[in-house]
Amino acid sequence: MANFLLPLEERNLTPDQVEALDKRRDLGHTLLVIAGQFAVIATILLLWVGQDLAYSPGWAHPMAYYFAVAVGIILVCGTTGIVLRSGTPRID
Repeated sequence: MANFLLPLEERNLTPDQVEALDKRRDLGHTLLVIAGQFAVIATILLLWVGQDLAYSPGWAHPMAYYFAVAVGIILVCGTTGIVLRSGTPRID
């Protein structure tokens, strides 16, 4: 009997395809964890960004640049992780 909780494209997978699907979802989960860790780092950096932008002369704004890089990593890893984790979640 088919499991109706699974999407149609996942109901008749071979064992190799199921393993590849699990690896893809595990990679997506890893990327989401990385995005979450960088979100914590970006939150801490946010404490210094305003002061850095107000008091640093010219283009010398290292905290703002670090914050921009952290936000970029969050966006890339987060969206990629969400795309890779798509589908029915696995219950361990």
